[in-house]
Amino acid sequence: MKVLLLGATGTIGQATVGALIRHGHEVICLIRPRKEQHSLESNQKLSARLAGATIRWGDPCDLASLKLEGFAHEHFDAVISCMASRTGSPKEAWRVDYQGHLFALQAAQEAGVKHFVLLSAICVQKPLLAFQHAKLAFEKALIESGLTYSIVRPTAFFKSLSGQLQRVKSGKPFLLFGDGNRTACKPISDDDLGEFLAACLEDPNRHNQILPIGGPGPAISPRQQGEELFRLLGMKPRFKSIPVGLMDFIIRVLSWIGKIIPAVADKAELARIGRYYATESMLVWDALAQRYDAEATPSYGTETLFEAYANWVKGEAEPDRGDHAVF
Repeated sequence: MKVLLLGATGTIGQATVGALIRHGHEVICLIRPRKEQHSLESNQKLSARLAGATIRWGDPCDLASLKLEGFAHEHFDAVISCMASRTGSPKEAWRVDYQGHLFALQAAQEAGVKHFVLLSAICVQKPLLAFQHAKLAFEKALIESGLTYSIVRPTAFFKSLSGQLQRVKSGKPFLLFGDGNRTACKPISDDDLGEFLAACLEDPNRHNQILPIGGPGPAISPRQQGEELFRLLGMKPRFKSIPVGLMDFIIRVLSWIGKIIPAVADKAELARIGRYYATESMLVWDALAQRYDAEATPSYGTETLFEAYANWVKGEAEPDRGDHAVF
């Protein structure tokens, strides 16, 4: 198939490019130019990361650019979007997670696209934050568009859970909210998620479906993550608990200041995002039972978080945290 990929510069986007190429698809990546990407060296690095794909420069959140530089008046079979707002601030979330995708959907329909694969997030099951409402609003538009859709809602990413590695290696305690057992997740690697996204094009069982997906193995809590890091490092476990009430206080203060200083309002939203992930599990939500259900959360792939931890501790690989760091 001929596929337009949005969000190709992120680690999941890059993994999806690789999976699509392995599946034999023709991949076009629309990428927003940045200052550092004007250099020959940066362009060569990007081309290497997206080997086998065609790079086109343009703004994926601009309708005219999507039509001219992205689809370029050509026929496409499918769109896969790994695009997401970087900060989660209300303004950016509605610009990228909703309006940008709405433009992509409109341009896709005009280009004859039949299938739209969307990388969403499992946290939209209990929407309390601006970016969650923006994602849900586009999910609704996509479902009602008449196109074949696959809405993929992954659990936690490895890179989101790697932020305390250096902290623990330097002898500091592993930070927990409460006792560290309040939440759990089934983390999925970039490569496994990229493969899942690419396979949505070919698997009719994933068509016109909302697809929650986690990685292999049982759900794990933050405390279990910390215990494994200490074990791999051969260190005695040390934990430090942060009361959720402290986060609530910080949010109230930032929200009050944000009414006077708009830039602080974004910091308040970031704090709310942090609190959400500290208190909600990234698993399938059973609305009837009012609880998260690890057993109902599908598992996929071959790589576990603890295997990634082992590689990072050995220095065989390094997590690319990007904009997904918890700490």
